[in-house]
Amino acid sequence: MSTPFYVSPQQAMADRAEYARKGIARGRSVVVLTYADGIAFVAENTSRALHKVSEIYDKIAFAAVGRYNEFENLRIGGVRYADLRGYSYDRADVTARGLANVYAQTLGTIFSSVGEKPYEVELIVAEVGRSAEDDQIYRLTPDGSVVDEKNSVVVGGNADSIGTYLSQRHRVGMSLAEALKVAVESLARDPNGGTPRTLTPDQLEVAVLDRARPQQRKFKRILGAQLGRLLDGEEEAAEDSDGAEGAAGAAGPEETAGEA
Repeated sequence: MSTPFYVSPQQAMADRAEYARKGIARGRSVVVLTYADGIAFVAENTSRALHKVSEIYDKIAFAAVGRYNEFENLRIGGVRYADLRGYSYDRADVTARGLANVYAQTLGTIFSSVGEKPYEVELIVAEVGRSAEDDQIYRLTPDGSVVDEKNSVVVGGNADSIGTYLSQRHRVGMSLAEALKVAVESLARDPNGGTPRTLTPDQLEVAVLDRARPQQRKFKRILGAQLGRLLDGEEEAAEDSDGAEGAAGAAGPEETAGEA
């Protein structure tokens, strides 16, 4: 009788973590950083249909990198959780911390399950507060760990290199135009020290949680000419022509799996 093949639990978990990390590293990065009036999300994304940044609830947004079908399932689950909790209790009871805990439980269960592969995703859940001190940003890794980030965070791609550059140049109280400029410069960096790339508005997905927005829902996408003007350094009043996107029922038709 042959001896069964044995792998220690520590090695099995390390292999699963490495598998997920490699999948995430293939995705283009997402930068999340605070500015004077809220939280900005900047992703390198040429698709206009497959979003990496989305609204979850009134003051909460979601960003992700990795396999699109996996993080889209998590996003839809988060919208359902938020809608149910807000309807059953109160809208103020829906918080980024509560949502991050739900995602952590889901990711942790999947990661430790022998019967399925770990999710190749890394998530950011952010909530804009009444003041900058009340802003919350949480990063979630494939094993279900939750990290409470301050001021800025990067996931996917060359996150370490981009994060180092970003942390050196980001400062509290920046205007939206200044924050977007720093975020785009960070994404355009060559990790090998070469000439930075040039990223155009068509290559970017940009959104904000704007605490100054009079609506209850603070999420807004920055598109087209407005994005171009902000990247050129022009400050302007918030425009609501594109509006906040719907949270409940916002999921589009099923898309094919892939790295985003």
